[in-house]
Amino acid sequence: MSTPTQADLAQRAEQLLREDAKKIEQLIAVQLDNLTAPKCPLYEEVLDTQMFGLSREIDFAVRAGLIDRVQGREIISDLEQKLAHLYTQVLPTPNRQQS
Repeated sequence: MSTPTQADLAQRAEQLLREDAKKIEQLIAVQLDNLTAPKCPLYEEVLDTQMFGLSREIDFAVRAGLIDRVQGREIISDLEQKLAHLYTQVLPTPNRQQS
């Protein structure tokens, strides 16, 4: 068995971080599907906690030299965009509420 190279470790770190981001996306999708009120403090608390945890993982990977800061920002940005899209699909916009 060979020792993994720095490139192998960096690729694996990014893969694991993206998997964690996907898990957060899936968790939030399930929560949004089951919301009974448009603004749920529990949803916001879980989202904040999960995003904080992921940001700490990314910070560690950056400090350890496994990924660069740009990759970390991209992972967070991609997740934020996906969550915003989920949020707009599930919750009504002000224009739709008045119709």
